[in-house]
Amino acid sequence: MNIVVTGGTGLIGRALVSRLLETGHQVTVVTRDVERARKALDPRITLWRGLNDRTDLNGVEAVINLAGEPIADKRWTEAQKQRLCDSRWQITQRLVDLIKASDKPPSVFISGSAVGYYGDLGEVVVTEEEPPHNEFTHKLCSRWEQIAAGASSPATRVCLLRTGAVLAPNGGMLGKLVPLFRMGLGGPIGSGRQYLAWIHLDDMVNGILWLLNNDLRGPFNMVSPYPVRNEQFAHALGHALHRPAFMRAPSTAVRLMMGESSVLVLGGQRALPKRLEAAGFGFRWFELEEALRDVVR
Repeated sequence: MNIVVTGGTGLIGRALVSRLLETGHQVTVVTRDVERARKALDPRITLWRGLNDRTDLNGVEAVINLAGEPIADKRWTEAQKQRLCDSRWQITQRLVDLIKASDKPPSVFISGSAVGYYGDLGEVVVTEEEPPHNEFTHKLCSRWEQIAAGASSPATRVCLLRTGAVLAPNGGMLGKLVPLFRMGLGGPIGSGRQYLAWIHLDDMVNGILWLLNNDLRGPFNMVSPYPVRNEQFAHALGHALHRPAFMRAPSTAVRLMMGESSVLVLGGQRALPKRLEAAGFGFRWFELEEALRDVVR
């Protein structure tokens, strides 16, 4: 297939485009920084500098939209929240417009979202049908999904990736936590009772390929079948690194440091991949400590 990918230099994107090439697809990555992307990606990949000079996506068979500014890197000032929204909403709208302008549109549009769509739901078991808690992450993801759904037609199916915390070497959440844990400074955050919906990078990539190759539509929780509490996660990460994990970060200190964005670590979702499993997808990594040992070795 001829596949266009946004966010191709990100944590998930790099692994995904590598797998797409391995499986014989032609890959085009949309990027703002062609020079940086050329150094980071396989030379067989075609690079587009943005989408402004495109009038349609004729000839493209699939679009995978992973673009978006990292949500946890900065405090959520009003300006930062707008940047988070714009970095997702604007490129998604542009892709939808190009798909709709095509005489022969792509057959599938796979677009990013996050389990933050549901907001902080505490102990509730969260499947794709669960009503959300109305907070910033829900507003961000809900509008993102609504825009992406505009590409849906008899010719184009739309899949939405409600992604949890991706466990990967050299990046993502573990890129920040592992150095602290290696120094013996890791431990639970707040009460430690909040749930973490996680997924191994391999399963994330395999899940996207599954959606690419099967006639499926709608939202999918891209998470392991076994979410864990934050306290369990801290213990498992410490064990995988052979380090203690008892330096608890008090909720008050986390709120002072992170402000409104502290909900990302003090809240959580007990999310399950109901629709992905019902479609027949099989997870390789479902035991947390085994997954952590694989990515932090």
